[in-house]
Amino acid sequence: MLRTTITPDNTNINLLIPHDYVGKQLEVLLYAVEELKENKNVQETKKHKPSDYAGCISKETAEALLQHVEQSRNEWERDIL
Repeated sequence: MLRTTITPDNTNINLLIPHDYVGKQLEVLLYAVEELKENKNVQETKKHKPSDYAGCISKETAEALLQHVEQSRNEWERDIL
């Protein structure tokens, strides 16, 4: 595997492929290092704790969900003949 960073001075880049790589499928990635840093910072700020979601649904919705869960549990516990 070859990995390097460059700073191009125009819009063209020429690649010299090692002889061992000829005839093999290659993956070429092109991205700006700054973009990676920006994406990493965005991902880090999106981490949430469970407490961040407190109060995000109404009491009525919460009660309906709890009733549904209770009903589902009761269905699993009943004898099916």
